[in-house]
Amino acid sequence: MAIKQTFKKEERLSGKKSIAALFGEGSGFFVYPFKVVFLTVPDECPVPVQLLISVSKRNFKKAVDRNKIKRLIREAYRKNKHILCDDLSVHSKSLFLGFIYNAKTIMEYKEIERKIILILQRLIKGDEETAG
Repeated sequence: MAIKQTFKKEERLSGKKSIAALFGEGSGFFVYPFKVVFLTVPDECPVPVQLLISVSKRNFKKAVDRNKIKRLIREAYRKNKHILCDDLSVHSKSLFLGFIYNAKTIMEYKEIERKIILILQRLIKGDEETAG
């Protein structure tokens, strides 16, 4: 099944229990400007990956700036999620994923997209190491 380049409501991580599980039990790593938190879950989700995007109010006082960063991250993820989703579909796994933006300035879209691709590839490598 080919993954479409969409980002629907089901793909957003929104439940309190799911978010608590992600931050309570999940593992993480850092790829500037993102802290990435992820948790492999039993394949009961309708989609292979559910994503949470967070931008600190401490670093960006204006909601306009926070929303712009979230839009850029969402777009970069939407265009490149097939990297991760195809691999998870093969192994019939699901993932809760959190991107926490830590930079103090708004980065350009190309740079954000490059980092997102790097993160998705690292998640696949980490998944192969734990499975193998």
